[in-house]
Amino acid sequence: MSVVGIGGVFFRANDPKALQAWYRKHLGVPAEDAFHWEQQSGPTVFMPFPRGTDYFPADKQWMINFRVADLDRLLSTLRDAGIAITTNPEWDTPETGRFARIHDPEGNPVELWEPPPE
Repeated sequence: MSVVGIGGVFFRANDPKALQAWYRKHLGVPAEDAFHWEQQSGPTVFMPFPRGTDYFPADKQWMINFRVADLDRLLSTLRDAGIAITTNPEWDTPETGRFARIHDPEGNPVELWEPPPE
């Protein structure tokens, strides 16, 4: 018997309903009355990092990474909504794809990842 995928991502929030609404509006994560969403198949990375990593903020225990189909289009929409975006050409490679980072309204880091074309 083995694990076949990620079953959920659970985290604390100061205002869960408002945060759920933000994820729904800006990233298309399902509505608050939906308890699950059927994702497109594709790669998922499960990777514990050393405690001292600088890959995401030191005061955060986790960072979620969302796989996206059209990073440029999503970034344009996020910029239009006034959401700060961080990109770095050094993050992007033909082998791993393209990356961008944002923070949700409660300061949680969110990585956006467009895998390389197959």
